[in-house]
Amino acid sequence: MFKLQIVTPDGLEFDDSVENLIVRAINGDVGILSRHADYVVPLEIGTARIKKGGETRYASCNGGMLCVIGGDAKIIAFSFEWADEIDINRAMSAKKRAEDALNAKKSDYEINLAKIKLKRALSRISVYENK
Repeated sequence: MFKLQIVTPDGLEFDDSVENLIVRAINGDVGILSRHADYVVPLEIGTARIKKGGETRYASCNGGMLCVIGGDAKIIAFSFEWADEIDINRAMSAKKRAEDALNAKKSDYEINLAKIKLKRALSRISVYENK
């Protein structure tokens, strides 16, 4: 077991001991277990899996940083939504809006923003469907 804290701009989302953590880093999934070496990595938009008491909880993590120091882990995320908190209708609407924006052939900035929004919506939908 190790201590995990998850912080977003809205405040502390999680603070407890866990068995393991799997998150999406910029180069792929990263797994953290007890006594992990000190480690810092930027996070990508994707699924976070946290195992505690033999049960795994799923969440959509919208980028940020993962830091492991002295065996304790901290995620500093732009947003972090547990599967049971995701509004699937809102996520589906966001997906549709992002797809429409991509098809509208706008500026590079707007296309890149739409790609990020689509990735976030797809992450939320995936977490909701696989909870």
